[in-house]
Formats: sequence, structure tokens, C-alpha cells
Amino acid sequence: MKLKNGAEYIESLRHLKPVIYYKGKRIKDVTRHSATAAHVRAAAMTYALAGKEKYKDLATTTSHLTGRTISRFTHVHQNIEDLIKKIKLLRVLGQKTGTCFQRCVGFDGINAVYSVAYEIDRKLGTEYFERFKKWLTYIQDENLMVVGAMTDPKGDRSKPPADQPDPDQYVHVDERRDDGVVSRGAKLHMTGAVNSHEILVMPTTALDERSKDNAIVCAIPIDAPGVTMIFGRQAGDDRRDKLERIDVGKPRFGVVGGEAVLVFEDVFVANDRIFMDGENDFAGSLVYRFAAHHRANYGACKTGLMDVLTGAVSYLAQIQGAAGGSHIRDKVTEMIHLSETLYSSSIACSAEGTPTPSGAYMVDTMLANVCKQNVTRFHFEVARLATDIAGGFIATLPSEYDLESEDVGHLVRKYFSGVAGIPVKERIKIGRLIEAMTGGTAMVESMHGAGSPQAQRIMIFREGKLAEKVKLAKALAGIPQKRQPQKE
Repeated sequence: MKLKNGAEYIESLRHLKPVIYYKGKRIKDVTRHSATAAHVRAAAMTYALAGKEKYKDLATTTSHLTGRTISRFTHVHQNIEDLIKKIKLLRVLGQKTGTCFQRCVGFDGINAVYSVAYEIDRKLGTEYFERFKKWLTYIQDENLMVVGAMTDPKGDRSKPPADQPDPDQYVHVDERRDDGVVSRGAKLHMTGAVNSHEILVMPTTALDERSKDNAIVCAIPIDAPGVTMIFGRQAGDDRRDKLERIDVGKPRFGVVGGEAVLVFEDVFVANDRIFMDGENDFAGSLVYRFAAHHRANYGACKTGLMDVLTGAVSYLAQIQGAAGGSHIRDKVTEMIHLSETLYSSSIACSAEGTPTPSGAYMVDTMLANVCKQNVTRFHFEVARLATDIAGGFIATLPSEYDLESEDVGHLVRKYFSGVAGIPVKERIKIGRLIEAMTGGTAMVESMHGAGSPQAQRIMIFREGKLAEKVKLAKALAGIPQKRQPQKE
């Protein structure tokens, strides 16, 4: 691996020249800008763990393509053990950053594209799979960070891609040349885009014959001509922009993953970086596999965050002298119970994984959707319990400027004190951490990341084997299997 640690990763970003805007102004260096540096540091943790003996078995593995040691985030799952190690790694990273560390979307995109490109070639005699393996070997050897770009703006959602008044609402091929294609459109909510090296573009939905131009999978350098990013706002970003160290809650890391709009304005993509072009019949499979891998992740990374939140409120209860209360212990117990239940979903869908024709392993798709559906409930309940235990002060705390004020600082320290021997500043810091981890942006990400709740419910019903369950009920009730209800 060329990039061996977090420092080398950060330095590599300084050699790129992406076009990024935030609050109407261009960001020249994502590693130093107040809005993006925290997200860079979170991603850097994925590189840092690979160099630590304690985590090396989780964070690195052996490439099945080259036999060389690579980051797990550039690996194609070869067995169930790979799937489970990924889950264990994501929980550790969630615990260490308390936020999104941003490499999962590209990771899951790599695994989805690998298996689908193989199947396209096998059916149609194309060269996508060999192209993809060549590109992936480059990503593995250089240890580059890839942003998986799937979610299109969608424009008028009552209309499919081919009927959009503005075709740019879905990424599409605008021109085909002998040496490649020219693409236009945009991708929204792109986690880690501003601090990635490469973009892996994928369709966002199943596509019909009229939408062949939208069936494009390709790899684009983050600073390719025509690529523009607009970095999104997050709860509390003004505090970060003002370099506040206490009120920001997590000074080292971001609230979530650092999402951006990715815009493609006549971006040229060479043939050797194209892994699907017009094979619309395979778009649905690609989206399906990507979504399952990504939904499986959430029971791990969010559990890591919930571990931090559980520790934060437990310490706050100690500071406030309330830790011995039976109701506090009961609520903390429930937080732990929900966290471990969620984690077990991620482990289960990984343990039930199966190989695809390419040899790459897929998680159990039903259990992966159940996992993400649980995230949309359990994380919110854990956050509710955390704010319940913490009390109203996390919403009414004076600022760090008041704490440090010569005029009123002594009053803040006096009236926000807790048990003897613990500095007031620690109570305020832990309160701000809880505020940051239970506030708007952080929780929206748990609701809609990897697909909104209804997307999982559609898949759960589709894969629920309802007809088989009806047969089971009929058999036990003594009802003939072929009998159908009379139509009125």
C-alpha cells in the first residue's frame, strides 16, 4: 500500500486540485479548511488503524488479485470471514471517531460493481470485468479513497429518467466517442467526496430500455475537468467555522460524513475507466447489491456511535451525581441492549452471506434490510434515552465564551458544577458531545443514509417469502394447498 498511515493520506490530498465550494467560496485545501478538516481526520483514522498491530487483522487483508497486503476498504469480499471482519472494523472506527469515516460507500460500490461487471461480460462478451480489475488493482496498490456516487437528484419524481424535462437530473452519457464518453448530471449526499481521490459513478435505480444512457458505471478522478463539488451545511457548522473547541462537541471529527453535491459538466471518461455503458438490464442488480452491502454496515458503524453516546451519558450521570439511580441504570441498560441488538443484525446478515458467480460474497439481503430498518428506530431511541438522562442543560448551556469570560465565567463555573473533584469544563464538554451526537444532521443521516426506511420495507416485503408462509399455515390448519380464495 502506497499510503501507509493517516499522515500520508492527508498529504496526498494536498496534491489534488478539486473544485469545491462552501458558503459560496472556493475551498483551496480540504485538509486545513475549518469545514472539511474534521472529516479528513475521520477518514484518516481508516488509514491509521491499518498500521496498528491491534487492528491490522481487521483493517488490512490480502488482495485476491495480486496477493499483496491492502486496506480492507479496497477489498472484494472472498468469504464470510471477510464480511464479518468488515463489520467488526466498522464498529471500532465508529467508536474511535464518533462519526462517519466515509470509506464505506466506495467500498460497497467496489463489491457491487465487481460482481455485476463479471456477469455482464459473461452474458454479453464485453470487457468491463477486466477493466474493473485493472482499475481496482491501481486503487488497492495506491490505497486510494473512493467515493461511491449513486444518488441522483431525480427532479420530478413522478417521472422516470427518460421523461425528465431536464435530463441532467440523472447522470447520463451525453456524447459517445471512440475513446470514451462525455457525462453530465449530478449526485447528491456524497459522503466523503471532498476528501476522496476517485469517484465511482453508478446508476441510482433500475432502468428501462429508454434509459440506456443512464446505465453508466465509471471511475473519475476527483479533480477531473468538469467536476464541481458544493459542500453541504451541518448542524453547528458555524461553531466549527469559528474554531470553537468546546461548543462544537467533537473538535477532532465531524458531525457526520461531510456530504457534498457532485456535479458533472461535460466530464470525459476514457474507455478503460468505463465498467457499464448502456446495459440497462443490469442496473437493478447493481443497485440491489450495493444497497444490501451498505445497509449491512449501519448496524456496525452506528453501534460504534451508540457506544460513545452510552459512555457519554453514563459519565455525565456520574458528574451530576445521578449514576446510582435505578431509573438511570435501567435507561443505560436499554441503550446497551438496543446497540447490541443492532450489531447482531450486521453480524447475522454477514454470517449468512453467499458467493456470487464472480466469487465475491454478498450479505444476506433480507437481513441487511432488516438491519438498516432497525437503525432508523434504535439509533433514535438511544438518542432519546441519552437526552432524557442528560437533562435540559444540553439545550440551554451558555457558550464557551461565557465560560472563559472575566465577567461571568465564575458564575458559569459555579452554577454548572457537579460532584466534587470533577472540573465544570468536563461536564460542559460531555454535554456538548451529547448535543452534537443527537442533533439534527447526525440523526437525519441515520434515517436516510443507505436508503430511506420505505426502501427497506419494500425489500423486506419482496423477500419475505409470503407464499411459502401461507403454505406453512395451510399445512398446519389442514387446508388444501391449491385452494385459492374466491373472487367477489
